[in-house]
Amino acid sequence: MIVLGALLLWLHAFPSIAASPVSNTPAALIKGETLFNTHCARCHGLGARGTALGPSFLDKIYEPNHHADAAFYRAPELGVRAHHWNFGDMPKVPRVSRDDLTQIISYIRWLQKEARVF
Repeated sequence: MIVLGALLLWLHAFPSIAASPVSNTPAALIKGETLFNTHCARCHGLGARGTALGPSFLDKIYEPNHHADAAFYRAPELGVRAHHWNFGDMPKVPRVSRDDLTQIISYIRWLQKEARVF
């Protein structure tokens, strides 16, 4: 039991290497999932479910009619001031290319559709 607890703590500390809770990710979105887990999951959680550091993207507020893809490009490129939640400002995310963001956004939108956010 102690070993299992230690493993879970280790996986939580390193979300980029933890397996996604979404096991049916389409092959075309695996790169986006991997990039999300590497650059976003620390705050936004595996499967975009949120953490104590950042909101879930599976909330209705992040559906495309309220937060278009352009907002998902701007936030990591420029940072964003807190405006919906009390998580604080989102800093810029260095070393994430525009192509990486395209892959990440496709993955997030797929997760949202799977969760029936829109």
